[in-house]
Amino acid sequence: MDESGETTTHFGYQTVREAEKAGRVHGVFSSVASRYDVMNDVMSGGIHRLWKDAMMDWLAPRPGQRLLDVAGGTGDVAFRFLKRAPQASAVVLDLTEPMLIEGRKRAEAERMGERLDWIVGDAMALPFDDRSFDTYTISFGIRNVTRIADALSEAYRVLRPGGRLMVLEFSQIPNDMMQRIYDLYSFNVIPRMGQIIAGDRDSYQYLVESIRRFPDQETFAGMIREAGFDQVRYRNLSMGIAALHSGWKL
Repeated sequence: MDESGETTTHFGYQTVREAEKAGRVHGVFSSVASRYDVMNDVMSGGIHRLWKDAMMDWLAPRPGQRLLDVAGGTGDVAFRFLKRAPQASAVVLDLTEPMLIEGRKRAEAERMGERLDWIVGDAMALPFDDRSFDTYTISFGIRNVTRIADALSEAYRVLRPGGRLMVLEFSQIPNDMMQRIYDLYSFNVIPRMGQIIAGDRDSYQYLVESIRRFPDQETFAGMIREAGFDQVRYRNLSMGIAALHSGWKL
């Protein structure tokens, strides 16, 4: 809490009032929406595509399932899901409408239009009934949520019994030397890329800082269990630069 008694949280390395964070996150992604996909490719050397494919491999989408992809942005995960699961459907939900607008422009969105919905919404207060989805995914978005526990609780609520949660998020490299090398790259190169490619250094400075503030793999797995999920497991990707977390609503 701050001196006025209001609850605070972090926005990168800044301490802000909880009520402010969503607006700030909205501003970041509104600013970078038109160059978001390009920056993902440049920052990761395209490896984010392999991570998302690995997510689908572990998730193993099945025909007829209904997916909720939270913080789904421009649709990367939903498109992959629908390609692997005939007669499945997907809802892409994101706090930032400009991200969804960019997603609707993609060729996949037109081809899959009858099986795909785009909705503006908050991960902490999902606009869906209980037990509405078979699968809940969130990729590189959970660390931007003001109250992660609330988002996980909402994920549990909207999943049907037997439903599955899968989170893809930047994480912590267990090797200290490799983590220091990665930090040097992240803090010195990524914000400069953001300035050159997206014309926005500050947003990418925040993104780097938000990664460092996110819990490590074991801590986050514990949060998923506390939300009620069973059979919680995680897999490191690229030595732990990112991690996949899986949990089931049983």
